[in-house]
Parts: sequence; C-alpha cells; structure tokens
Amino acid sequence: MTKTATDLLLLPYPAEFTEGAHSAVTTCLRIAPTEKVTLITDRATEQIAASIGEQLAVCGCQWNAFLLEDLAPRPLINMPEPVLTDMESSQVSIFAVQVQQNELRSRMQMTDVVNRRRMRHAHMVNITPEIMCQGMRADFDLVDRLSQQVLERVRRATRIRATTAAGTDITAEMNPGYKWFKTSGIISPEKWGNLPGGECFTSPGEVNGTFVVDGVVGDWLCARYGLLAATPLTIEIAGNRIVSCSCANKALETDFWSYTHTDENSDRVGEFAIGTNLGIKRVIGNILQDEKFPGIHIAFGNPYGEHTGAPWHSGTHIDVVGLGFNIWLESESGQEQIMRNGQFLIAA
Repeated sequence: MTKTATDLLLLPYPAEFTEGAHSAVTTCLRIAPTEKVTLITDRATEQIAASIGEQLAVCGCQWNAFLLEDLAPRPLINMPEPVLTDMESSQVSIFAVQVQQNELRSRMQMTDVVNRRRMRHAHMVNITPEIMCQGMRADFDLVDRLSQQVLERVRRATRIRATTAAGTDITAEMNPGYKWFKTSGIISPEKWGNLPGGECFTSPGEVNGTFVVDGVVGDWLCARYGLLAATPLTIEIAGNRIVSCSCANKALETDFWSYTHTDENSDRVGEFAIGTNLGIKRVIGNILQDEKFPGIHIAFGNPYGEHTGAPWHSGTHIDVVGLGFNIWLESESGQEQIMRNGQFLIAA
C-alpha cells in the first residue's frame, strides 16, 4: 500500500459510513481478495474514502490510494500520471472526489483507462455524508431487479413520452443502433457505474419538447444552485438540441446556457435515462444521487459513445432532473405506461 492508503486507515470516520462502504466493496463491486484496487480521493472526501479503505482492508485485497491534492494543483488539468499508471495493473477503481469546475477532461482520461481495460469502476463524484447514509444504503439487489425489468422494456421501445405536472412534455425517438445500459449499482466490466447506482440509460435518436428542471442540474452548477423547485429551469428542445431556456434565476439561466454552448455538441441531448433507485425518497441537491431518483433525467453533451454507439462527441456533459413523471413506452406491440406521478407501475 502507498503511504496515503496507510494514512487513510488511521483516519477516523463516522460509523454511519460503514454500511454504505461495505455495500460498495462487497455488493456493488464484489471485490475478491485476489484483486488489486486503485482508490482515488481528495481532502474533502478523505473520511468517506477512509471508510471504503477499511472495507478494502477487511476484504484482504491489494489496494493503493491517491490523494489528488498531493499529486497536482486543483482544478485538475490532467489526471495525475501516478493514478493512471496504478490503474493499469488494477482490476477495480474507485473515484470518491469532490469535483471542481473544468475537471471533466481529467475524469475522461481516467475512464478511458477503465473502458480500455474493462475495469470495474465506481464513480462516486461529489459523494457526501448524506449520500453515504441514504442512497448508498439502498438494497442494490432490489434496484438491480427493477432496473432489469425497465431495461427489458425500454430495449423494445421505439418511442418514449414523458410528462410532469410542472410542464415537462417530451418525446424521445429511440435509435435502434444505440445501446441501452443499466447501472443499477451492481458494477461489471461491461459498463462502469456511478455509486449510488440506479438508472437505465441510452443515447436517444431524437428528443423534442419541453423539459422542466424542477429537481437539479448537474456538474458544478449543482453545488452552486441546489434544489430548483422554487426556480425551475425550462428547456425547449427541438431536433435533439436546446433552442431556448428560461428561469427566474437569471444567473442559473446564463450559466446553464454558457455551459451547454461550450462546443458544437454541448447543446445536444446525449443521454436519456430512467432513474431506478427505490432507496432514494427525495432529491437533495447532489446530482450523483439525484439522477438515480425514480423518473426521467436527460443530459446534454457527451453521449458516452464508447458504450451507447452514438458516433458524435462533446467535451461537456450536464444532467438535468425533473420530478413526478408519467412515462409511456411505445413499441410495435403497443403502448405501456411504466410510471405514474413518479411511482413505478412495474414490480421489482
């Protein structure tokens, strides 16, 4: 182990973290004693990393830990080379970090290694004590069963319509050449996943309509603006691109518009997803957990083409979450409603 890993084992942390850390190591990642793990963290998250490190030690596997501030100035321009080098000999990686503005490039460098080597990777971006005591305590086997039920249905769908009482009314045409994935918290080499897990996602063919963000927005805007119930952001989408957005909070409106016009595809719907984590009862203002809240979220920018098959790219990716969805799936066999007012109508 590195000196950082040894230091983590000596760092005290709240006992309430133990259940979530144990779930991450044993249920979600299913780490074996014969495997090697790369644990990446930062100063703000080191107590959570310490709880995970304790579970890695209990598991008996080999693991190295890295504190980002010891390796490079923040915000990161690139993922530090020692991290990437260590990942080259690991089967599993865990990224428990509070991200800063303009660090997406460094995270992409890390996930490039994950994708190339088909590692099991837990992406715990902006993980907090609240999430460790909520979303990370979900029954991930139950979440996986529900996610599988959703996955089987959406893979047959040619069109998905979603509405909310707040004014969302969108239609997503599915592209049969693009793949659906579930990231239910049970992480496999097929697709790395966020923890806490609980979603099925794809890159859509084309989305049109109005999406009212009365939950949260993602990336660094989430920490700045938090819950949006009082000041929802309304986004008009045509031909899979943002044509306008409006919000009573003009600073949020400006920041969102600027972010989604960073490059030529930043305003393009790259992800269409259904949250499936039944352990999450409310949004909390943290996109890591809130995007798993039962309902629809979409993201503008990078479509994760290496997994979905979408042939285009963007250097940005920002999720938006709404609340209280009605969801209908249309296929050659007819129409099925799978959610009403935010409640799933299919059994896990």
